[in-house]
Amino acid sequence: MNSMRDQRVNEKRRAMMKAVSASSLALAGGGAALATGSANAAIADDPWGRAKEIVDRLNKPRRFRDQDFPITDFGAAQCKLVKIKAWISHDDQATVETQAPGSHDCYPAIKAAIEACHKAGGGRVVIPAGNWFVAGPIVLLSNVHVHLKKGANVLFSTQPADYAKYGEFDCGKHGKLVITRWQGNDCLNFASPIYAYGADNIALTGEDWTSILNGQGGVPFNGKDGDCWWTWKGKNRTINPASQANTPGYVEGKLTQRLPNPINPKSLKDVAPHLTEAERLHIQGEGERWRADEQYLPALSEAGVPLAQRVFGLGHFLRPTMIHIIGCTNVLLEGYEVKDTPFWQHHPVHCRNIVIRNVHCNSKGPNSDGFDPESCDMVLIEGCTFDTGDDCIAIKAGKDLDVQYGPSQNIVVQKCVMQSGHGAVTLGSEMAGGIQNVYAQDLVFENIHWATDPLNTAIRLKTNMNRGGYLKNFYVRNVKIPNGVQTSPSFYASLPNSPIESKTVAVAAGAVVTFDCDYTPTADTVRTRPPVVDNVQISHVTVGNVEVKKGPKKGQKAACYQAVVILGPVSNNYNGPQPMPQVPPVTNVTISDCDFGTTVSTEQPFFLYNVRGLKLNRVKIGGKEYNTTLSA
Repeated sequence: MNSMRDQRVNEKRRAMMKAVSASSLALAGGGAALATGSANAAIADDPWGRAKEIVDRLNKPRRFRDQDFPITDFGAAQCKLVKIKAWISHDDQATVETQAPGSHDCYPAIKAAIEACHKAGGGRVVIPAGNWFVAGPIVLLSNVHVHLKKGANVLFSTQPADYAKYGEFDCGKHGKLVITRWQGNDCLNFASPIYAYGADNIALTGEDWTSILNGQGGVPFNGKDGDCWWTWKGKNRTINPASQANTPGYVEGKLTQRLPNPINPKSLKDVAPHLTEAERLHIQGEGERWRADEQYLPALSEAGVPLAQRVFGLGHFLRPTMIHIIGCTNVLLEGYEVKDTPFWQHHPVHCRNIVIRNVHCNSKGPNSDGFDPESCDMVLIEGCTFDTGDDCIAIKAGKDLDVQYGPSQNIVVQKCVMQSGHGAVTLGSEMAGGIQNVYAQDLVFENIHWATDPLNTAIRLKTNMNRGGYLKNFYVRNVKIPNGVQTSPSFYASLPNSPIESKTVAVAAGAVVTFDCDYTPTADTVRTRPPVVDNVQISHVTVGNVEVKKGPKKGQKAACYQAVVILGPVSNNYNGPQPMPQVPPVTNVTISDCDFGTTVSTEQPFFLYNVRGLKLNRVKIGGKEYNTTLSA
């Protein structure tokens, strides 16, 4: 391996970890301490008081030096647009506008403007109204505020190679790459269209939602037909999906993130010779599936392979997130629209003191999560609108052995609108480092596409015996869901010999509240980390009925298939050494003052497994009120 690259990766990570840790202590007189020690008891006594403390602290205005750096001063020029046919969702194509062939590349100008602003001590880099083509990443630096004026339309290149040209780490045939995290695991990979690493006091803002950052995720790479970023997803896993059953441009057998990549090693021995034979076989599992890029990266984590040796980029199929901010402090994201992103829309990792406000998260392609804070502390998500092809918000905290950044904690979600998506407010599935102290309030889950592309579930937890981790202190109140959620059940495949049979529990879609501690169990070979779920309080959720579109209740009115599905950890799925660790039930969940509307499954409005003491207080389902405590 490249020992110089190993050294530089390790030095950069150590410097970033040190800077963020110092900032965490400075934030607060105890900002991080909200989550530890005796603070847990105080949170339980007054959770919404704690939420207000977080909001008040993060709402302090950000300050930047008063100087503008227009990108036109550094050589940026507008591009002309042409119309082409492109994918706009999992299933739909339409005519869209993209940059004309041969358009001027604004990457050098924007890079020069940001560097000049940073060198001057900070200020504002201004992108004026107009159409701007960028063939490379916009890299944010400390004390720089990048601002899009009304009518600014930034179109990012659809060529993967443009995100493997400028990275700090030269990985030969795989390109010049950057440190990233992909679905909870660290790697060297394509730069994101907007990227920051280890920066302090940064902002990305727009004047309004005509200030657009367009990832062009559904635009074909060749500009005419064939593969686009979204094709790399591969085949859908969900059983009985009501919508989003397809992947744009995918045909059976096409190489994607889900099929064995022939350039990956034939055995983990080639990259992890320290493993015993038993350890290697445990991580690889049976057959060749572990060689698919989406399985190979977690295998490298489980095997303890250093970051510098986890090289992806060119020749691989791990799509970059749109806005990827790693190890940064004092971050503001506000006032723009992000659309058609290659992968997740926003992905801050190991950040402190971050606000996203009044952003339109508008991408309907595969894995188009709206905002995914991972191992972040002190986060405010406020006034945003989400129209997504996956979870609207998904709070995460590492996967496999990549837990060095710790938990996600002290997060407030408020005054947002979720128009569509999989889960509206989701925790996981990558949560090995833990999630705690999350507050969600005053939300509207509109579910505007309820007839054709319904919201799968509203309040969602995803983990399993691989992802493990914990969820503690999760509070939800004042949620309106006028058009219900999906009224038909969707499932994931279960493991052989599991007590949870496939096609029986509606954890993929169909319930208003879904806690799935057996999320896609067949996807993970190593299953040795039981998750913990404790202290969840949900109140004042109101769900409206809509017309059922399929099944025996077609034409009738319902709000959901079931009101609440809580599938606790499944001990049978454990496959590690004996003695098996304790596999605890889901505990201390209280649901109160809610009206879940009418369920399609009238005989079984709840599903519970490995749950102790679910308290229902003044909960209405189909007009019947429940005041009881349930265990299973």
